Amino acid sequence: MKYRHSAGFGKRIEFYIIGRMLKEGLDLYIPLVDDNAIDAVVRKADGTFVEIQIKARSKDVKFGDGALFAAIPHEYRKNYWFIFYSERLDTIFILSSKEFLQESVQNKSGKNKGLRSIWFNGKKNNIEYVKEKFKRYIVTDFSRILHDNPDK
Repeated sequence: MKYRHSAGFGKRIEFYIIGRMLKEGLDLYIPLVDDNAIDAVVRKADGTFVEIQIKARSKDVKFGDGALFAAIPHEYRKNYWFIFYSERLDTIFILSSKEFLQESVQNKSGKNKGLRSIWFNGKKNNIEYVKEKFKRYIVTDFSRILHDNPDK
């Protein structure tokens, strides 16, 4: 049963995040197929739309990797947000496409060459913690998606 739990983890967290967004009153649309790295679309009050990609990390990953998101293909996208959720840290980070490109690293070689990774946490004395430089991306609601311009 452990495999079934881990196999569906990402989809369960997508729905968890989407449920929270709906509870906050966001005007949200969900594509039937995720073949363009879009898990949700939000219509803002001014009638514009932003695309959302949700990434999740399970509490069951190796110690030290609680908020490591790796091998992500990405090039700059206008009106695009990432929502990262670390189950172990019980923390949500929101970054625009531009911020993700600035904060992530791009693999220079190997099987994941060209893909990007971001490691929000450090570890010390058997405790994982959010790195100081990433604390500004921690959110408790989704107002950033509604009110900030992801392209600035």
